[in-house]
Amino acid sequence: MKLFHWTDVTKEKAEAGAKDTYVRWLITKEKDGAENFAMRLFELEPGGHSPFHDHSWEHEVFILEGDGTVTFPDGTEKTLKPWDIVWVPGNEKHNFKAGEKGLKFVCLIPYLE
Repeated sequence: MKLFHWTDVTKEKAEAGAKDTYVRWLITKEKDGAENFAMRLFELEPGGHSPFHDHSWEHEVFILEGDGTVTFPDGTEKTLKPWDIVWVPGNEKHNFKAGEKGLKFVCLIPYLE
């Protein structure tokens, strides 16, 4: 068991194709021994975004702060606000964009074997 504050975790630039987007790997297999899921915190600066991409794993996303949009596979954008929840199935194109306030969210992903 472990207790820590999110600011104790190093903030890193997000994957290629992202703009003004940062990730903190809060809980991982390597660092914490978490066998099933990784927990990440994404921080998007105002106007920042993730790439429009897909991958084989699903995401569970919980919006904490700010404003923005999520883009669905067909290109439709839906508005995000604090306390919204987004589930992205595997192999579906998606991206997250921050509005004027920036955007902060927790994202859980499974470890695939």
